[in-house]
Amino acid sequence: MSQKIRWGVLSTANIGVKKVLPAMQRGQFSTVAAIASRDHAKARAVAAQLDIPTTYGSYDELLADPAIDAIYNPLPNQLHVPWTIRAAEAGKHVLCEKPIAMNRAEAETLLAVRDRTGVLIGEAFMIRSHPQWLRTRLLLDEGRIGDFRSIAAFFSYFNNDPHNIRNKPETGGGALYDIGCYCIHSARFAFGEEPIRVCGLIDRDPQLHTDRLTSALLDFPAGHAIFTSSTQLVPYQRVQFFGTKGRIEIEIPFNAPPDRPTRIFIDDGRDIHGSGIATETFPIVDQYTLQGDAFSRAILERTPLPVSLEDGIANMAVIDAIFASAKSGNWEKVAH
Repeated sequence: MSQKIRWGVLSTANIGVKKVLPAMQRGQFSTVAAIASRDHAKARAVAAQLDIPTTYGSYDELLADPAIDAIYNPLPNQLHVPWTIRAAEAGKHVLCEKPIAMNRAEAETLLAVRDRTGVLIGEAFMIRSHPQWLRTRLLLDEGRIGDFRSIAAFFSYFNNDPHNIRNKPETGGGALYDIGCYCIHSARFAFGEEPIRVCGLIDRDPQLHTDRLTSALLDFPAGHAIFTSSTQLVPYQRVQFFGTKGRIEIEIPFNAPPDRPTRIFIDDGRDIHGSGIATETFPIVDQYTLQGDAFSRAILERTPLPVSLEDGIANMAVIDAIFASAKSGNWEKVAH
């Protein structure tokens, strides 16, 4: 195997073409060697744009290519598990976009496939490779804000286009699947443990039937996490971590810009006007480049994945519980 993992891409999905693939092409350990689309002309157009050498007019043709080591799967949510399974059966490692499945039970079917084939399967939460998140977790572990007890997160954008895939229930559209999953993942990562139970509240669009406003309270052994996610609010994102002696705020937690520095704020709480805030600035990085290289290194060096399959399954369990709570009106236990 070469010292650069040769990636193949299933589909010309926007997130891949606009963000992930150009970033992976700049990686030290990654190269995008092929792309497939059911419309071969689309694959050729993207390949010309991004300088990808090989194109295919079907996903199966790409999976059959012996020159491809790993697959990036940015297909619609309901196709994540079926095509991840097919890629694994073809002997390819798989980085699958979030959410890794439509529910926990479906995600768990990947375990047997992974164990039988010996490939790596991980979920594409790119934030886990960004220095601002790694630094925040270190500060929490070091006790910089005292006893860490609470998280508050908000993530929103506005998109009510009925033709957009994010607004179609059958393809796993809606706020919780699309962006609420980040709030859940970041809370689990920060606490380093799983929530015991959740309480969810959902407002669905009367025409689209997707959740356009979803809020939840997550009860962890060490504290609480609250979040709101929405597909029909002003674009905004922020995460704050609260402890007995201070507070940490990530300014742009999820869509960290690849062309400018990022910042976190560490507040010792000495006064409400912020005189005790220290700012840490992180150099310009592309979190998609870091994500691709981290996965490639895991293949080359057998190092841990940034987000394991087990981690992805645990995140889906929380999503399931929030959907169940919003329907029942009760607290729901998270399956472990």
